[in-house]
Amino acid sequence: MKINEVEQLVGITKRNIRFYEKEGLLTPGRNADNGYRNYDDGDVEVLRKIKLLRKLDVPMEEIRKMQQGALTLTDGLRRHMIQLEREQENLATIRSLCQELAEAGEQLPTLDADRWLTEMVRMEQEEGTRFVNIHKKDTTNRYIGPVVAAVVFVALMGWTIGLMLWALTVDPQDAPPLALFVVLLAIPVAVIIGVLLALYQRIKQIRGGEEDAAAKY
Repeated sequence: MKINEVEQLVGITKRNIRFYEKEGLLTPGRNADNGYRNYDDGDVEVLRKIKLLRKLDVPMEEIRKMQQGALTLTDGLRRHMIQLEREQENLATIRSLCQELAEAGEQLPTLDADRWLTEMVRMEQEEGTRFVNIHKKDTTNRYIGPVVAAVVFVALMGWTIGLMLWALTVDPQDAPPLALFVVLLAIPVAVIIGVLLALYQRIKQIRGGEEDAAAKY
């Protein structure tokens, strides 16, 4: 069967199905004539099992071990339950600290942050509490703006190029000389290249200096 049929049967998007294939969790057969994927009932059942375990938040690496026989379903789920219990305890600890901070009656301008941060370090070292990794979370959010801006600008320039090519095909007799047309076409192309290079440099900057600065906190 085709991937569209599998998507309807299992309720998993084509994108996720291909992702699971890339990760080695699903290996559909190939049509000998055209090389296209040919899914069967066994693949559908595998996807249903993956869907069940992923909805339970079982990591893909654990699912892979189960598929390979290196880990039984029972042992895998027990390990996952232990991890969930740790996360629950961790969240309970963070909640208690938030409550203690809220009940302290302090205001942000006069808050003794150093005292609380020192306590959090102690909790991380002695009790194993895991607080939010701001090095990872805050710097990741900084990618969103530059990427969105670049995508919008590239799309606009792409639309301009498409419009120019369309005008050339609709009325070739009134088109400018070929050399001039190539120059005009090169302008949005150069802009696209410039935007992509700027985005690349911005990402390097975020990964470099900005993340190094965040890591000091």
